[in-house]
Amino acid sequence: MAVLDPPPRLMNTLVRLATDARGVAANVLVRILVGAVFLSEGVQKFLFPAALGVGRFAKIGIPFPSFSAPFVGTVEIVAGALLLVGLFTRVAASALLVDIAVAIAATKIPMLVERGFWATMHEARTDWSMVVGLVFLLCAGSGPRSLDARLTQRRP
Repeated sequence: MAVLDPPPRLMNTLVRLATDARGVAANVLVRILVGAVFLSEGVQKFLFPAALGVGRFAKIGIPFPSFSAPFVGTVEIVAGALLLVGLFTRVAASALLVDIAVAIAATKIPMLVERGFWATMHEARTDWSMVVGLVFLLCAGSGPRSLDARLTQRRP
């Protein structure tokens, strides 16, 4: 064995993950990606209310910004955290799909009219990535490495 050769156990694990037809690694990675983004955005609505919370909601015309911004922030924090641990994944993904649909309608559709297709596509890249990740989780579920899987395992 050469000095730079990886240990066989590591190679076996990498090959198993790369060829796993059940999508174990994919589910976990997509949950981490989407959950972390929404959790972070929800926290920031409270940390920076003028720029990302109530002030932003008022600026873009979301009704009742004093209520809706903290409500959306709370949904993003709770649902994002649920995705991270894989608990009630499909429910959390559904709530966040509504959240991102409203965000796209309120921000990207007006931008499309005002600034054009390519500028909007550039600004919407995160939104569309989140939509695709959420649809994946809605379809595939949280996967076997999740609290959902633990809760649904049959006990002898």
